[in-house]
Parts: sequence; structure tokens; C-alpha cells
Amino acid sequence: MEQFEKQLHQDFYQFLQSMNEVDARLPECSDGEEKWEQMAKAYIPDGIKEFNDFPSASLGWMMYIGMAVAKMWDTEWEIYSKIEDLYAHMRDKRGYDAMDEYIREEVLLLQGVDYTVLEKVTGECASRVYNALMHQRLEPGTMEAFNGYVACLHQLYLFGAAMQLKRMGYHMTKMN
Repeated sequence: MEQFEKQLHQDFYQFLQSMNEVDARLPECSDGEEKWEQMAKAYIPDGIKEFNDFPSASLGWMMYIGMAVAKMWDTEWEIYSKIEDLYAHMRDKRGYDAMDEYIREEVLLLQGVDYTVLEKVTGECASRVYNALMHQRLEPGTMEAFNGYVACLHQLYLFGAAMQLKRMGYHMTKMN
């Protein structure tokens, strides 16, 4: 599964860089990365429940969560880092089905073209990762299938955070 996740990473990197959504050097945000495990554990029960009927939402919502964590890190991390279940905090604002809208509108403060563009980019990323996961031909309900799903979520989370950090003006450039 490690190789699969590396392939996902490379695909996202090339795709998002071609769209100017991430820089050549990806940002580092250790606080956000440290939240990954907690977010995944909280999200997976909801995400798996939705996967069969709504795979793009099940996958794409994690990209939004990565963006939200990056935005929270930039604004008031002292407050947000202390929330015991940050995922539930976001989900419960409008419910799972509208979590994407909540994050775009109330966390990222997007409207108009920016709102729509982000929706399209996230949808395309969710479709790409779903296609990659299906090409693995993993038997549903197995530990391998679960691990593949988690690998997809992990990359979506990381790249969501990377995209948001770039949008907020964080650029990782080599220092001389």
C-alpha cells in the first residue's frame, strides 16, 4: 500500500502543480500533519458509510478538511488545536452532507468564482483518487481495501492543506 500512496502523491503533485494549485516545493505544516491521525479516526466511520453511494464526497470531503485545518492553523491554532474532536466540530455545523459548503463558506470564506473553482478542483481530485483506487482491484471489505481508502484520504488531506497554504501566501522556496 505504501507504493500506491506514493503513486497518489506523485499524481496529485503533478496535477495540482500543472493547475498552479501547489508550488514546486510543498509546504510543511507539522501541526496540521500531527492532526491527521485524529482527523482520520474521527472521519473514517462517516466516510466509509458514504463511500458506496457517494465515493466522490467520501473522498473529497477529506481534502476540504485538510484545507480547513490549514486555515485554522493560520488564524487561531491556539484555539482550534485544543478542540478534542475537530472533525466533529466541523461536521456538526451543518451535517456531513453539507460539510464541503460549510468549509468553503465559513472557514475558507469563499464566494463566487473562487468557491466554484475550488469545488471543481476538489471534485477532480476526488475523481482521480477514486479511479486510482478502483484500478487497484482491491476486494471490498478487506483490510487491503481499507488501507487503500486510508491512503487516498491521507493524500487528499495533505494536498488540501498544501493548496490552502499556498492560497494564503505560504510559499516554500529555497533559501540562499
